[in-house]
Amino acid sequence: MTRRSWLKDSPVAAVLLPIVGLAGAIGLWWLATVVFSIDSYLLPSPKDVVAKFGEQPSYLLTETGTSFLETIEGFLLAIVIGVPIAIVIVRSVLLERLVYPLLLMVNAIPKIAIAPLLVVWWGFGQWPKVFMVLLVCFFPIVISTAQGMKSTPVELVELLRSLNASRAQEFFKLRLRYAMPQIFTGLKVAISLAVIGSVIAEFVGATHGLGYVISQSGASADTSLAFAAITLLSIMSIVLFYALVLLEHLLLPWAQESR
Repeated sequence: MTRRSWLKDSPVAAVLLPIVGLAGAIGLWWLATVVFSIDSYLLPSPKDVVAKFGEQPSYLLTETGTSFLETIEGFLLAIVIGVPIAIVIVRSVLLERLVYPLLLMVNAIPKIAIAPLLVVWWGFGQWPKVFMVLLVCFFPIVISTAQGMKSTPVELVELLRSLNASRAQEFFKLRLRYAMPQIFTGLKVAISLAVIGSVIAEFVGATHGLGYVISQSGASADTSLAFAAITLLSIMSIVLFYALVLLEHLLLPWAQESR
């Protein structure tokens, strides 16, 4: 096995290399705080962040659970709404030309500008955060699904129709199958944005969540607590992303082989 094929196909490399990269980044972080003698209130060392987590583990884990729940709910809601809309857009040129400009307009709006309005409309509960996650996830899911549906080769569609396949068979056996790799690409982009969306909403109007923790710790200059919350957000984003990667490998082994 060549080095390139080992890096590409070995499960050991798939696990070991990210760990090495993460360890290297943490080492550079620690080295920067030592070499430049940076005060801990400006940039805490990795040791300070671990110590802060050790001081308040239950509090930080509870707030992580709040942000995680908001992220998952908004992400799933974006899938439930976005995928059917993408399918309808693909099946109708008229609807595509009507809806696409609206989608672009909504996507172009800075989400931080909407967050205060969500608090006015729905208060400080969970729904403003879920809706913010929905907003940031919606566009990549719709676009990737629509483009995946359009990428189906015309000759295969004609072949299936020549065999008297029904519309449902054409959709589920051909178009959806061809679209799945691009749909998962959109989902992987969206899940990273989902974490960002939940934090944006928690910055503006929240009493719980890691975004709220970061906002409050910044106000009190407790940068170690802020970095602990940021670290947990990063871990949550990585776990969710690789959960989708694993799901893609399990559901679409044929797509991996074709690549």
